[in-house]
Amino acid sequence: MDSGIEEKTARRPENVRNLLSMRHGLLLLVMIFGSVFSPAGVAATGQAPPPDLKIVLKKAADYCRRLESSVLDFVCREEVVEKADPSRDKAKPLAPQHDWNLMQGGTRTTIYSVFRPIKNAFLYDYQCVRANRVIRETRTLIELNGKKRSDPDVPLMTTSIAYRNALLGPVNLFSDLSQNGYEFRFAGTEKIEKRPVAVIEAKPRPGGLEPLCLSGKAWIDPRTAEILKIEWTQKPADRAEIFAQREEKIKGKLRLTLRTEFRTEKNGIRFPSKLWIEEAYVNERGRAFVRSETNVAYKDFKFFTVEVDVR
Repeated sequence: MDSGIEEKTARRPENVRNLLSMRHGLLLLVMIFGSVFSPAGVAATGQAPPPDLKIVLKKAADYCRRLESSVLDFVCREEVVEKADPSRDKAKPLAPQHDWNLMQGGTRTTIYSVFRPIKNAFLYDYQCVRANRVIRETRTLIELNGKKRSDPDVPLMTTSIAYRNALLGPVNLFSDLSQNGYEFRFAGTEKIEKRPVAVIEAKPRPGGLEPLCLSGKAWIDPRTAEILKIEWTQKPADRAEIFAQREEKIKGKLRLTLRTEFRTEKNGIRFPSKLWIEEAYVNERGRAFVRSETNVAYKDFKFFTVEVDVR
């Protein structure tokens, strides 16, 4: 029976055989494309389908709710390195204690301050306590620019940028209240330490309340909605007058960018491992002058309390 079919096919006209060949080729293409876009093909190619954005955002809001109701008590080492270039700040005159030229019958001279590049390194013992939805940060300075210190209960000593509550960064974008002020979109996939993550971008919703973050991006595990990294630009929460003065002096619009990584996890809460802040001023041509950069690393965590208050 098989040989008869082969003989019958062989006797068909050339155009019929070509048509059959095209149909077989088309079937093969359908099978190939089907394997790419079917669930089995996803596993074969290693490309995960785009996550359901609504589900990811709901899980992120749930996480922020747990974070905001958490009870925490932990200590760690906080390493801070700041670099600043105040060269475009206008020099201010310094009043000399003695104007020797004037005393000797000469003309009055004005001495101007010299703005040098700044680089400082601080090492703190950092403690964070959060209870009743109130967070308290305390620092003991143990090293300043390589020299040992032992100064308890000191403020953050950076000269250009002040920051606080890095732990609560995700709340700025993904809490129930914050999400109302943004439009979100899926912007692709990446990997963090070989872990597939979804990249979610946020921008202010037209006509909504003006949020603190002017734009944002987050790297989220789509399976667990764990927020592994966030980056956003924002308006300054503190020292607004100082930044306004710098905008006028430098002739550029402030672009304040922050990035936080969360690599340490305890009882379902992720703690910051790195914080990066860039203070830049963008002129009318779109060129940015970076006035300061602050890098913070959190290491050697010791946890006393990490709980979620479900009241």
